[in-house]
Amino acid sequence: MQDHPLGLVAGGGQFPLLCARAARKQGRRVVAIAHNGETDALLSEEVDQIEWVYLGQLGKLIKTLKKAGASEAIFAGSITKTRIFRDVRPDLRAIDLWRRLGNRLDDRILRSVAAELEQEGIRVLPSTFFLKELLVPSGVLTRCKPSESQWKDIHFGWRLAREIGRLDIGQCLVVKDRTVLAVEAIEGTDRTIRRGGQLGGPDAVVIKVCKPAQDTRFDLPSVGVGTIEQMVRVKASVLAVEAGRTLFFDRDSTIDTADRSSIAVVGVKGDTGH
Repeated sequence: MQDHPLGLVAGGGQFPLLCARAARKQGRRVVAIAHNGETDALLSEEVDQIEWVYLGQLGKLIKTLKKAGASEAIFAGSITKTRIFRDVRPDLRAIDLWRRLGNRLDDRILRSVAAELEQEGIRVLPSTFFLKELLVPSGVLTRCKPSESQWKDIHFGWRLAREIGRLDIGQCLVVKDRTVLAVEAIEGTDRTIRRGGQLGGPDAVVIKVCKPAQDTRFDLPSVGVGTIEQMVRVKASVLAVEAGRTLFFDRDSTIDTADRSSIAVVGVKGDTGH
């Protein structure tokens, strides 16, 4: 093991487990900060040390990492956004930070938390530092390909999705026949897909992009089997995501699920969706 431990600030999903395994394979000792109600308990089997906190216990998070000797940290995994209204236990450091925020948009909050860590000598690494292979490649990834009309929907929605991202509102947009059906806000991608599909009926196009000014240390968009399953529920036809800036979990099984459901999955590069 290398001398300097890696801090892992863990949310929900499989990403924290994958990060921990990859870091330890490279000889890093991993000290995890796990969030009650979000982080998979299995993470305890993948790390060298784990401390459970409630959302908002920023002082405890920093104190734990410093005591463990961590000089670097990674943020990995999701936090249910609506928890900020019902299940937060802020300590004094978090309250002070919250009061200093000009707005409470996702990117501003995460950048501010990272700045708190860095002023304590803990450098925050990109979330994909150990797992660059998880990034979506460019091109059509499934047997099913978008039709000419669906490509028009992708190009139509791409610019709008990036504008929504620029405003730090969300990362997902659902369109059909050059009409916007649903825009992601605090509810998350799955519910956005369901809402868009229910409003527009079959053959909707789901677009998910990285925010233009995205800080790659955290909050990259992600897709996986669950995304396709939500699309199957509403008979959506195309998933277009930003290549090189979107996490792709369980790639083989996700593509297999999409193929069996006649859903096209496309990795798109560029600002215009071409």
